[in-house]
Amino acid sequence: MSLQLRVYVPDHPLIKHWLGVSRDRDTPPFLFKSAMVELGRWLTYEACRHWLPTQETTVETPLAVAPATFVDPSQPLAIVPILRAGLALLEGAQTLLPLAAIYHLGLVRNEETLEASCYLNRLPDRFDSETRILLLDPMLATGGSMLAALEELTKRGANLELMRIICVVTAHPALQKLNQTHPKLTIYTAMIDEALNEKGYIVPGLGDAGDRAFGT
Repeated sequence: MSLQLRVYVPDHPLIKHWLGVSRDRDTPPFLFKSAMVELGRWLTYEACRHWLPTQETTVETPLAVAPATFVDPSQPLAIVPILRAGLALLEGAQTLLPLAAIYHLGLVRNEETLEASCYLNRLPDRFDSETRILLLDPMLATGGSMLAALEELTKRGANLELMRIICVVTAHPALQKLNQTHPKLTIYTAMIDEALNEKGYIVPGLGDAGDRAFGT
C-alpha cells in the first residue's frame, strides 16, 4: 500500500475568520500580524490532536482524588519557524507549547529560479529520534522552501512521521511535489488554493506574508 500525504483543513470558525482578515489587502500590518498569531495558535491546536504524548496520573481536588491526563514533559518537542514569515506564526504556536525548543531556519527564495537557499541555520546537530517537530511557514506555494527545510531537518535525524507542518495557505503544485518526495508528512492549513501565478505566488493567496506581517 503506497503512502499518501495527509492534508487537513480544519473546519473551525476562528480559523476561517482570521484567514479572511489576512487575505484582505486593506488589512494593516499590525492586524495582519495579529491574524498570523491567531492562525498559528488555532492551527497548532488542531495539529496537536492525538499528536502530543500524554501520561496518566491522579491529582487531589479540594474534595477527592481524581484521574488526570497531562502532556508528558519528558518527550522532546521542537518548533521550527522558517524565517522570515514563519516568525509570524511562532507566537501563537508557542503559547500552546511553551516548553518546546525553538530552532530558527532562514530561507530565501530566488524570484527568478524559485529555488530556496539557506542564510541562517540554528538547528541542532542531531535531533532525538522521538522529537516531535512543528514546522511553521505561512505559504506553501512551489514547495521549494519546504523541500529545502525538510532536507536540513532529515539529515539531522528528524522523523517525518512525528512532524506536523503548519501553513496558512497552500497550493496544489507544492502538495503534489511533497507527496512525491515525502508522503509521510502531515500538513495543517487554513486553505488550499488552486493556482500559482507566473512569479510562483499563490492565487488568490494573501500576498507576501513576511512583508505584510512586518510592514516592509
